[in-house]
Amino acid sequence: MDKTDLLGMTPEQLQVLCTAEGFPRYTASQLADWLYRKRATDFGSMTSLSLAQRARLAEVATVGRTAPTQCRQSADGTRKYLFPISTGHPIEAVYIPEADRATLCVSSQAGCRMGCRFCATGQQGFHGHLTAAEILNQVFSIPEADSLTNIVFMGMGEPMDNLDAVLAATRVLTAPWGLGWSPKRITVSTVGLLPGLRRFLDESQCHLAISLHHPLAAEREQLMPVQRAYPLADVLALLRRYNWNGQRRLSFEYTMFRDLNDTPRHASLLASALRGLPCRVNLIRFHPMPDTPYRTSTPEAIAAFRESLTRQGITCTLRASRGQDIEAACGLLAGKTAS
Repeated sequence: MDKTDLLGMTPEQLQVLCTAEGFPRYTASQLADWLYRKRATDFGSMTSLSLAQRARLAEVATVGRTAPTQCRQSADGTRKYLFPISTGHPIEAVYIPEADRATLCVSSQAGCRMGCRFCATGQQGFHGHLTAAEILNQVFSIPEADSLTNIVFMGMGEPMDNLDAVLAATRVLTAPWGLGWSPKRITVSTVGLLPGLRRFLDESQCHLAISLHHPLAAEREQLMPVQRAYPLADVLALLRRYNWNGQRRLSFEYTMFRDLNDTPRHASLLASALRGLPCRVNLIRFHPMPDTPYRTSTPEAIAAFRESLTRQGITCTLRASRGQDIEAACGLLAGKTAS
């Protein structure tokens, strides 16, 4: 019999389990407290439950916690953790320390179905969805778990392609019975899968990041096959129907490729496409990987592009490259075990 992972369950879901096992009603709240506030890794440590309850839970369920099997550290302090998951293909999470922030970049799938040409994850294919427990395990099971200030769903996979698990995970992170974080500490990215994006916008208050990377449809399609099914124009039209002047932030990710999307013309087209949307653009240096024809934009081109967007009224930042020496930077995650 397959056992149920408790990590990721709401108090209501835990109550269903407890009722089925004949436990008192208050056992569900005790379990939630042990899972999310006390961060128990096994049933044996849940001392407010009876020995019989703990034994029975061990027969039908697991806590859902699994330690990473590998950690690689970059010269800049970034750490990349490798986690085993139920599909058999490992996934990665990246811990990024800064002066006043500690961000964890988590994965939502093993591999990815989107096939973006410049992304190592997209080029390896799809190996399965992560469960809510497997997403949350990345947050709970790294040594730096207690110091985290922010979480970004920008690791392996497309979050909107596994939205049920992603929403379940963010619910635990933000609920009073969970970690109680503000949704403003969490950013979820997407290439623009419209069905999932609509649901996310209606059901979540977490920040949103759109992987844009090119303002022209035909050229974007060459980089991102998703453009055929869900055109950028439709994504922007949907975003314009929502209020972005409140707590939720909208940003656009834009990887810089030499001579491909980094000219003054591209900057003007991008500014025109985003005009009227309260948003920011995060410029990202392309991190070269094998078997791709793309090159990184020159520092001069990136600076000119940023200045052009700023002059045209678009808030623009250049994301620092972190962990490139351990293949932890944007676009390089592939779930590989280091030799």
